[in-house]
Amino acid sequence: MSSQVAMAGGSSGPVPPARKRKSVMGTRPWVAGLFLLPALVLLGALVVYPIGYSVWRSLFDADGSSFVGMENYGDIFTDDATFTAVKNTAIWVAVAPALVTGLGLIFAVLMERVRWSTAFKMVIFMPMAISMLAAGIIFRLVYEADPDQGVANAVVVGVHDTFAESSVYPNARPSPESDLKASGGGAFTTTDTVRAGVPALLPLVGIAPNKLPGDPVDAQPAESAGDEVSGTVWLDFRLGGGGEKGAIDAREKGLSGIKVEAVKDGEVVASAKAADDGTFRLPTEADGAQLRLPASNFAAPYNGVDWLGPSLVTPAIIGAYAWMWAGFAMVLIAAGLAGVDRNLLEAARVDGANEWQVFRRVTVPLLAPVLVVVLITLMINVMKIFDLIFIIAPQPTQDEANVLALQLYNAAFTGSGDLGLGSAIGIVLLLLVLPVMIVNIRRLRRERRR
Repeated sequence: MSSQVAMAGGSSGPVPPARKRKSVMGTRPWVAGLFLLPALVLLGALVVYPIGYSVWRSLFDADGSSFVGMENYGDIFTDDATFTAVKNTAIWVAVAPALVTGLGLIFAVLMERVRWSTAFKMVIFMPMAISMLAAGIIFRLVYEADPDQGVANAVVVGVHDTFAESSVYPNARPSPESDLKASGGGAFTTTDTVRAGVPALLPLVGIAPNKLPGDPVDAQPAESAGDEVSGTVWLDFRLGGGGEKGAIDAREKGLSGIKVEAVKDGEVVASAKAADDGTFRLPTEADGAQLRLPASNFAAPYNGVDWLGPSLVTPAIIGAYAWMWAGFAMVLIAAGLAGVDRNLLEAARVDGANEWQVFRRVTVPLLAPVLVVVLITLMINVMKIFDLIFIIAPQPTQDEANVLALQLYNAAFTGSGDLGLGSAIGIVLLLLVLPVMIVNIRRLRRERRR
C-alpha cells in the first residue's frame, strides 16, 4: 500500500486514466479527416490529377505516341506565335493590374467627395455583372472601324472634324475635257493661265449626283467680273446622261464650298470658295495665274482610329478589361478607405499638407495592404485572360493580340490539335502563376500573425 502511495507521488486518491488527445478545436483527427475527405477527393480529381497528367503529357508529341522530353517547352520560345503570346502575357501582367488598381483608387477617393456616391459606385461596379463573352461583344461593336457603327470612332471623328477642316468632295477628279491636270499631292491645276473677264470652267466628275452633300443647286455660268477672275466649278454629269461634256448643262449641280486657288510661280496669290451654284470670284491678283484645286477638296474623309489593328489591338482590349474590373478594384479599395483613421488625414492638413500631398503621403501608404491584395488578385486574373481576346480581336489581328491562355486553346484544340504543346503551355502558365500565389499566401500569413 505504501508503495502505491509513493508511486502516486504522495497523493491521497487513485491516478485517473489517460485521455485520448484531441486537436486544438476539440475534434479527434480522424473525425476532421472524415469531413475533409470529400473536399480532398475533389481537390485531387480536379486539381492534382490534371496537373500531374499535364506534366506527363507535355513530354510527348502531338498524338502522345513518342516521348520528346523538353522539346515542347523549347517550342514555346522558338515558335513565333507562342513567343508573341508570352510577350503579350507579360504586357498584360505589367499594365492591366496597375491600370485597374489605379482607376479603382481614384474612383474610391473621389466617390467620398461626391453626392450620390452610392449610385455612382453602382454604375461603375455594374460591368462586373456582365460576362466576359457579353463584354467582348459590346467592345467589338465599340471598336468598330465605321464611325456610323463604332462608338469610339464616332467620338474620335467628331472631335477631329471639330478642329480640322474636312474634305468637301472625296474621290472627285477632273473631267477628261477639263484643262485641270494632276499636279501632285492630290491637287489639280490648270495647264493654261486665266484672264480677267473670261470665266473659267472647272468641270469635275467621279461623284454620284445623288451623293452630293447638303442640298445642291443647279450650276450657273459665271458672269464676267471686269478686272476680277471668275469661273464655275460643277459636276459635269447628270442623272439619265445627256448634255455636252465640258459645258454647263441644265440640271448639272454646282459644287458648293470647293476651294479654288490662284497660283503664280508656285505661290498662292489669291483663293476663294465656290458658292452654292459653283461660281467663284478671285481678285485682280489672280489675273494671269493658274487655277488650282487643292488636295484638301478631295482627300478621303477621316474615319477614326484602327482600334483593332495590329498596333492597337492589345491596348484596346486592355481598355475593355479595365472597364469591367475597375469597379471590383474600387469596391475593395473603398472598403479599406472606410477603415482609415480620419484623424491622420486631418492632422496632415493641419500641418499644411495640400490634398495631393495628403493623398500621396498619407492615404496611399495606409491603403498599401489593400492595394497589394487588389494588384495580386488582378495579376492572377490577367494571366488566365482568354474570353475578351477571343471575342474582340478579329481573325486577321488575333495573332498580334495572342496570349498564353488563347495560345493553349489554339495549340491543343484547333488546327493540328497538338496536345503535347498545349500541355506544355499550361504548365508554363501554372509556373508563372505560382510565384504570385506564394507571395499572396505569405502576405496572408503575416497579416494573421499581427
